[in-house]
Amino acid sequence: MEITKGQGNPPVLDEDEALELLAYLVTAARTQVDEAAEYGPLRLLTAARRLGSAIAPRASAATAGFVAGPLAAVPELAVPRDGREEYAARLDELCRALAGHLTAHFARESP
Repeated sequence: MEITKGQGNPPVLDEDEALELLAYLVTAARTQVDEAAEYGPLRLLTAARRLGSAIAPRASAATAGFVAGPLAAVPELAVPRDGREEYAARLDELCRALAGHLTAHFARESP
């Protein structure tokens, strides 16, 4: 199994990398049952960073830029008990940056 950049593009994630991410997500889901809710966003962002690190070397320059820029800019900390609004605002910024990247990326692939 290979996850590719699109039809006719080289793979950006091989089966071993995909399985590593799958294992992390499944075990994080189980761990989350017994952990404080604040760890949920932390684990999801960790998975996003792992995926980003795996695909960036083989992805487009724009995707590698998103991984190195907006994704890397969000701190690897659990949701703080104080300053939750600021943390949520940073995640909102990350979501907007990702939406912009996806819009541009898929617009290039459209016929």
